[in-house]
Amino acid sequence: MESPSFWDDNDAAQGVIEEVNQLKAWTLPYQDLKERCNNVEALLPEAEAAGEEELVADLVKELTNIDEALAELEVRRMLSGEMDGKNCYLEINAGAGGTEACDWALMLARMYQRWGAKRGWKVDILDNVDGDVAGIKSMTLKLSGPFAYGYAKAEKGVHRLVRISPFDANAKRHTSFASVDVTPEITDDIKIEIRPDQLRIDTYRASGAGGQHVNKTDSAVRITHLPTGMVVSCQSERSQVQNKETCMKLLRAKLYEKEVSERDAKIQGMGGEKKEIAWGSQIRNYVFQPYTLVKDTRTKYEVGNIQGVMDGDLDGFINAYLKEFG
Repeated sequence: MESPSFWDDNDAAQGVIEEVNQLKAWTLPYQDLKERCNNVEALLPEAEAAGEEELVADLVKELTNIDEALAELEVRRMLSGEMDGKNCYLEINAGAGGTEACDWALMLARMYQRWGAKRGWKVDILDNVDGDVAGIKSMTLKLSGPFAYGYAKAEKGVHRLVRISPFDANAKRHTSFASVDVTPEITDDIKIEIRPDQLRIDTYRASGAGGQHVNKTDSAVRITHLPTGMVVSCQSERSQVQNKETCMKLLRAKLYEKEVSERDAKIQGMGGEKKEIAWGSQIRNYVFQPYTLVKDTRTKYEVGNIQGVMDGDLDGFINAYLKEFG
């Protein structure tokens, strides 16, 4: 990287930087924990001997923090899959439940945006289709950060909501469903052949926020891969060219995942089996009434603080999944 010719090939340079960052994601946390542990080891006996109770309490708290960080690093050690270190695309689709399901899909989208922000990742909305009355029919997010796919793959599946519907004048309890699909971002070192004659490309006017240029031109792009029927779309960028480029990246990612899944009979290795978005296929239940509980059907991990979960506190569920299936 210190060579004067390092940036002569920009793509190759970016690849090296990405590889270095992935290595740093392992080495820097370890070095930090080791240094913090050494500091506590040096200070604690002196603080106890001097009777400095407040300092002792702070050092004990620091040991607890170190232990939690070490547990997080141990979970990350399980992320040894070929694509675990990559960024990823996370798609949310409303399922059975009508307007209530669209509102539930929007709640999940906010949950994942907050989760990504808590992890320090960059979260971009690539595509969004509003519901007819409220919420969203679908949304595609891109999560960019260390091991984004490795962690997010635990969320792939059907999510079930039970609550008293705000759209029901009789205040009855409703059950709604939404599906989450997670796909790793494919970098240029992985070759996926896509022929132009296999594609149908449609352009349309973007909806929602984005300014006058986005909303008044046919900048949004939808690409259909005819052999597989896969459909990807993007409306987040200002130009049609940029949106088309993002669509092609997402399509390459989906085709790669399909190829790996077909090659690997254990489809769970790519994040779980895709199921019908309806009753009996859920991976997690979110109950708001008559009690509050979020329970993962795969690991049996559960939390009563449902508001914390909806605010992005998902690491307990994801760590439990990785320990059992990672």
